Amino acid sequence: MPEQIEWLEDGTPGGSPYSPRFGDRYRSELGGLNQAREVFLKGCGLPDAWARQPQWCVLETGFGLGLNFLVTWAAWKADPLRPRLLHFVSTEAFPASAGDMLRSAQNHPELLPFARELQRQFWGLLPGLHRLVFEGGQVLLTLCIGDAKAMLREQTFEADSVYLDGFSPERNPDIWDAHTFKAVARCCRRGTRVATWTVARSVRDALAQCGFVVQKTPGTPPKRDNLQGRFDPAWTPKKIQPAAERRAAATCVVIGAGIAGAAVAASLARRGWQVLVLDAGAAPAAGASGLPAGVLAPHVSPDDSLLSRLSRSGIRATLQQAGTLLQTGRDWCPTGVLEHCVAHARKLPAAWQHALTNAAHDWTRPASPRQLAQAGLPPDTPALWHVPAGWIKPAALVQAWLATPGVTWRGHAAAHQLVRQGDGWQVLDAAGQELARAELVVLAAGYGSRALAESARPAGSPPLALQAIRGQASWGMHTPDTIDAMPPFPVNGHGSLVPALPLDGLDRVAWVTGSTFERDNAHAEIRPEDEQHNFSKLQTLLPVAAERLAAQFESGQVHAWAGVRCATPSRLPALGPLAPPNLWVCSGMGSRGLTLAALCAELLAAKLHSEPLPLEQRLADALMPPFAGLAPASSG
Repeated sequence: MPEQIEWLEDGTPGGSPYSPRFGDRYRSELGGLNQAREVFLKGCGLPDAWARQPQWCVLETGFGLGLNFLVTWAAWKADPLRPRLLHFVSTEAFPASAGDMLRSAQNHPELLPFARELQRQFWGLLPGLHRLVFEGGQVLLTLCIGDAKAMLREQTFEADSVYLDGFSPERNPDIWDAHTFKAVARCCRRGTRVATWTVARSVRDALAQCGFVVQKTPGTPPKRDNLQGRFDPAWTPKKIQPAAERRAAATCVVIGAGIAGAAVAASLARRGWQVLVLDAGAAPAAGASGLPAGVLAPHVSPDDSLLSRLSRSGIRATLQQAGTLLQTGRDWCPTGVLEHCVAHARKLPAAWQHALTNAAHDWTRPASPRQLAQAGLPPDTPALWHVPAGWIKPAALVQAWLATPGVTWRGHAAAHQLVRQGDGWQVLDAAGQELARAELVVLAAGYGSRALAESARPAGSPPLALQAIRGQASWGMHTPDTIDAMPPFPVNGHGSLVPALPLDGLDRVAWVTGSTFERDNAHAEIRPEDEQHNFSKLQTLLPVAAERLAAQFESGQVHAWAGVRCATPSRLPALGPLAPPNLWVCSGMGSRGLTLAALCAELLAAKLHSEPLPLEQRLADALMPPFAGLAPASSG
């Protein structure tokens, strides 16, 4: 359940938000706006301190109702000298509802446009990290839902400013103790400025113990004093994993113009890189990303496995990109997706049945009788309903990413070999001719990334553990007597069906079903027998729809598409640097490229620039590139 908030009718406009859990107000008696501006923003020297910086990172303890974030975001947007990228990382053990968050901003008209954008993404806040994206990817909010100490211990970024906020030390002492400040200090560089409204002696002593030098400053009425300071320990901090130096944007070659490569190119270009995307095809998305349409839906498991948590982070990232870049109803549609659990009923994590029910139901819930009826399935059919889900045309998303300023695409450019040139790379074709050179190369060519990686690594090095998986999908055009039998949303679980795909400016409507799954086959030839295989799967998945489409399969009116996907032994993507400097790989997404590509691209960019990661450190570590002969990470 969202955190319970009471609104006190105390004469302030709209009432004051009050926490029954902590017996304290969410903001000062005179309202939180001045506190946010004077105590936190100005207390950390902002906006002057971030002027002309490539990026700036604010760390906050206690997101509450989001007022500090909204004020910081508004100040960033109003500043002509603002940094290219603003990161705001905030911890919150008891997240409020989106409605309460919006209500708290109602009395501040200048903040309402920002609050409404935040409200639209303020859903599904299960324990863990959630990356919310604003301003076309230039303002990134990372919500860490859980105990502040535990969440911050997993972080390796360096904050430039720290807002220490939360209920009073008397009401919520855990957020103000030395253990929390030690976790905060791990995320600071020497000189990081810190600000808070409390001057309690216990807080000052705990901060000093953790390396912060603080002093009282004139307060914001009704408080007499505030506290400001900086991280400047008398010792050399020992960090478990010191943050790398922030890297300047430069030149990059991405090899592969599918969904993985296009996503990487866009993420780097948003950070100022000049990116050249090379592909052997005559057009982008000529390989596995050329599928007419794919299903976007989260993975669920009783133990909430690594893949399940990764898929949720990926779904959120893809929805943000698609909602900004694509035309709803033509390029994609967030209809929701029904998962028909053909083999057996799928169990959801036990924790989702109790305290986490509301947040969990924002993601996945049991399918309703009405949804089953719309799919032509009996009311007792085991099925799930994925709320933030739908269908997407992969090629449309690829084209949108490649249109990002700073990205150049070049086709008929088949990379064959990589050669070190100082700290950078030269990309050669099969004849040994140079295709391009750049400081950084990212391999995003699916299964082809394996051979390219081998050309760059020392002789005898183990190859990337990538597996080719051939898949063939079937599709056809609807007639008046077929479309009426289709559900109004995609269905997956034993293959999948995208029931209504608009083509040619919405004048024609197609259906797509499949696909086959053949391991260790890197050839994308069309096989007639696979059409029958797809039809057989559709008969099990959706008998009513299959019956209506049977005539098209029998008369040869069905079209085929085949492509080669790429997977790893763990079923998790391969994302990370390879042994030679400035060579990275982003591959191995299997049949979940639409779910994972945007997230993996942001993770790659975050690692390169020493930014806060868009997902937990444990999940990021599990994606390190696997090599043949070495034990892979578990997806569970």
